[in-house]
Amino acid sequence: MNNEHTFNENELIGSLHEAVAHAKGKLTLKTTSVPRRTLKMTPAKIALIRRRLKASTPVFAAYLNVTPDTVRGWEKNRRQPSGPALRLLEIASKTPQVLIG
Repeated sequence: MNNEHTFNENELIGSLHEAVAHAKGKLTLKTTSVPRRTLKMTPAKIALIRRRLKASTPVFAAYLNVTPDTVRGWEKNRRQPSGPALRLLEIASKTPQVLIG
């Protein structure tokens, strides 16, 4: 088994900066940035994300781990995505390829 590690000076420098910030009291274990609440998404926006991926409704539903009927409901404004699905759609709107990955 190979135990060789690659050296990344940028990671080392970044870690040192974090250690200094922690020592100065500027960074604590409670320091975090929480994403803002995801706003409602329009049916047109959901359809646009799907079209950018060049995905059919069933394929897009599989990407999101929901049923095709759920996606159809979102796109026809019969239902609204919420919770994790809404967050995933927001991420997909910024970087659609993340769903295919």
